[in-house]
Amino acid sequence: MSGWESYYKNEGDEEEEEQDEGPEAGGEYKYSGRDSLIFLVDASRAMFESQNEGDEDELTPFEMSIECILSVYTNKIISSDRDLLAVVFYGTKKDKNSVNFKNIYVLQELDNPGAKRVLELDRFKGQLGKKHFQDLIGCGSDYSLSEALWVCANLFSDVQFKMSHKRIMLFTNEDDPHGSDSAKASRARTKAADLRDTGIFLDLMHLKKPGGFDISLFYRDIISIAEDEDIGVHFEESSKLEDLLRKVRAKENKKRALGRLKFKLSKDVALTVGIYNLVQKAFRPPPVRLYRETNEPVKTKTRTFNVNNGSLLLPSDTKRSQSYGSRQIVLEKEETVQLKRFDEPGLILIGFKPLIMLKKHHYLRPSLFVYPEESMVNGSTALFSALLTKCLEKEVMAVCRYTPRHNSPPYFVTLVPQEEELDDQKVQVTPPGFQLIFLPYADDKRKVPFTEKVLANPEQVDKMKTIVQKLRFNYRSDSFENPVLQQHFRNLEALALDLMEPEQAVDLTLPKVEAMDKRLGSLVDEFKELVYPPDYNPQGKTTKRKQDDEGSRNKRPKVEVSEEELKAHISKGTLGKLTVPMLKEACRVYGLKGGMKKQELLDTLTRHFQEG
Repeated sequence: MSGWESYYKNEGDEEEEEQDEGPEAGGEYKYSGRDSLIFLVDASRAMFESQNEGDEDELTPFEMSIECILSVYTNKIISSDRDLLAVVFYGTKKDKNSVNFKNIYVLQELDNPGAKRVLELDRFKGQLGKKHFQDLIGCGSDYSLSEALWVCANLFSDVQFKMSHKRIMLFTNEDDPHGSDSAKASRARTKAADLRDTGIFLDLMHLKKPGGFDISLFYRDIISIAEDEDIGVHFEESSKLEDLLRKVRAKENKKRALGRLKFKLSKDVALTVGIYNLVQKAFRPPPVRLYRETNEPVKTKTRTFNVNNGSLLLPSDTKRSQSYGSRQIVLEKEETVQLKRFDEPGLILIGFKPLIMLKKHHYLRPSLFVYPEESMVNGSTALFSALLTKCLEKEVMAVCRYTPRHNSPPYFVTLVPQEEELDDQKVQVTPPGFQLIFLPYADDKRKVPFTEKVLANPEQVDKMKTIVQKLRFNYRSDSFENPVLQQHFRNLEALALDLMEPEQAVDLTLPKVEAMDKRLGSLVDEFKELVYPPDYNPQGKTTKRKQDDEGSRNKRPKVEVSEEELKAHISKGTLGKLTVPMLKEACRVYGLKGGMKKQELLDTLTRHFQEG
């Protein structure tokens, strides 16, 4: 069976190869268009005032906003540098925009994040950054939020690329910007509604202000409520940079479904679900090949030629074959397509099993997440919610057959119910839904030969229990970053931003030896005495058997060359036939410094004998 697996990967012509990225992708995983995000930042005087005047180290709301924007820029450079970002200030003294509106300054138009843009934003950090902002742009006293939204809409319309998502992230600590001007407030509400109708969503990143930020005064009618509810946004103001960063990261990336499929509960009952990838292995990005003269990326094209006459072969000139035993089976392209198509994409319910039936050794690869969609079947959310509630109550999982897309084999999966969890700030930590876990087929299981079991005595077991209890800690996977990847990106960042030296990444995967020794005390020595023999030394190294000097000398290649041989080679011009070790040995004998390269050694020896 495994021999046919190649038909599900990298089959067909080049277009098909670009679309098939592996069986775990599934469904509509290839997104058309780029994600675009505009940071709309309030630059009025209140944003530059610290909440605690005595605390000089406290960040102002404006500094917190710049820090968050820089964080998104650096993350986008690493994760998705094709996305488009822009920065717009409103409430400024000077103005710079395509519509010539007053008190609105477009610092950066929608474009890919890059080193120059990061450096430009970095100049607004700290006290020097505040002075730089006042000299370059300045704080104004009046503005119109509707005009600021209008400028943002124009930035979106000026982009030539196709955009998949258009969003505005608004940073402010003013909860009622047009409290004394009802006409401006009305125009802002109308413009926000127009943006929502055209697919532009507005997210509010509200910061702490004296007396508290009351979202009901104005912004409840401005922000995109439906979008916020979808991603679990909260309406609590941010007083710390960590809180604001967490809120920004929750909204930074639009949730995109890998696929939208029908989930068939029976012959006549079906709902629509979205399949999401929550965990993806992070790889170091491969280097891009450039043309050495222009530094432009080069494209690779594959062509197939006839080995006999060298003629170019078209896709229609080739067939595919598969060896089965000693026989070669030849297939047409249409036959391979039919072999790959088992069923229509979707989930089909097989039945239910208790959760305790799922074992850890059944793990094949990271799970996917299943969430309801109303795009194809109305009422899917209600039916999905009822199914999730009952599975949680009865502690059962749904066993299904999962076909991600047309050219994929079916997978045996189980849907494990997951309850919603919120943190202390009402931010959604765990979404409600099902974890789609891939189950192994009988072909995937294998038997591992086990060594003879050696039983430990109760005293040894009790001692190890004590050691385990002493070394217990609360583990969270998101607390540990890959040190190799982090250092790689820090090195790239240092090169791109012309930093003196890269920031060193902390390797959190290294064990804290001193803290562990302090916790354990004498337990390790006591355990060693119980388990290991008296002469056991874990630090001991095995000594390698040394060869006798005569034998080792015999194995070395002969590198000595007589003076007559060297002079003969130089006169004939054949000195280059000697190997580098021979040339180095000759230089050493005559006390010459010839360098490391062969040509340098040749020049040194030739010059020595010609001068002599």
